[in-house]
Amino acid sequence: MSTPSIARFRGPHIGFVALAFVLLFCAGLFFVTALSARPSFPSPDADIATMTAFFTQRQHGLLLMSFLHFGAAMALGIFTVSAVAQLQFLGVRAAGAGIALFGGLTTAVNMLLGSLLGWALTYPGVAQDPSLLQALYRISFGLGGPGFSVPFGLLLAGISITAGFYKLLPKWLVICGVLIAVIGELSWFEILTFKAVVLIPLTRFPGYLWIIAAGFLLPRKVAIPDAG
Repeated sequence: MSTPSIARFRGPHIGFVALAFVLLFCAGLFFVTALSARPSFPSPDADIATMTAFFTQRQHGLLLMSFLHFGAAMALGIFTVSAVAQLQFLGVRAAGAGIALFGGLTTAVNMLLGSLLGWALTYPGVAQDPSLLQALYRISFGLGGPGFSVPFGLLLAGISITAGFYKLLPKWLVICGVLIAVIGELSWFEILTFKAVVLIPLTRFPGYLWIIAAGFLLPRKVAIPDAG
């Protein structure tokens, strides 16, 4: 009786890549919250006076956040491509992998654009121009709000549903991934009503824990029967 050989996935360990992404993102948030100084990052319904106060007084913190979130976006892109490649290595032949690729890369690109807009807001004179400030801030929030949570939900749905069908992840993790993904898609309504803004952090932070767990639990090797 032949003994199957073991093939190992040759690529980054997506668990560690997910961890790097989350650490970079959370480190960036620290510099724009009340934990580091005041005023803290304004909410999307803030008035122009609140926005001006933040963007004129916290330019250094905003610059550091933009720098770290740019790096986090790169890590998320690497996670996405590697996770899809790992699913394909494990024998996945389903549209879910393509959906995950689209969702993850869209999220990463939106993060890159959002971080560059944050960088632009640190330049002298920008915060003193109310019309320009509001326009750049609203676009930045759109990219980091529903522009993040909706495609990020597609990333989670693509991985979790596909992994569930192929029995590559524990059932409880698959169910959690689907639930977070649904919340992410519902956050789309934040474009119509500010009341839906709560769905964005409910997608973001549980989703961060999910991709770390999935990254470490998704198999990295597969048995290949001997031809003989």
